Amino acid sequence: MKCPPKIVTVVAAVIWQDGKYLGVKRPEGKPMAGQYEFPGGKVEPNESVRAALVRELREELDITPTAIAFFQEKEHAYDHISVRLHFFHIQAFEGEIHPLEGQELEWLTPREGQDRPFLEADREIVAQLAVSGGAVIQ
Repeated sequence: MKCPPKIVTVVAAVIWQDGKYLGVKRPEGKPMAGQYEFPGGKVEPNESVRAALVRELREELDITPTAIAFFQEKEHAYDHISVRLHFFHIQAFEGEIHPLEGQELEWLTPREGQDRPFLEADREIVAQLAVSGGAVIQ
């Protein structure tokens, strides 16, 4: 009997600027390379999701979020891993965005996001953003 993969807790940021959100294209050499995702990553043991979000955005994009609003939580099972995602809207941040992990970045309107190959776990969020026109629901 095959055991289900353990659930990994992950944070993801919907970073907004001028009515567009940031899509990150996973670089070559990473699992699911070429697909888009929202920036973020794994929550470390004994770390809050909010602290993980701040740390991940510093490590990945060299920014510090200053306006953070919890959006929603969802679970998704891939073949190799299950994730519990905590999505946040980021309306403001300090610093200038730099792709520190070799990823490509693209500012997308809520409609444009639907035309990009987002990871399965993010597609429902992308669809919700398109329907809401990017209005932040808190």
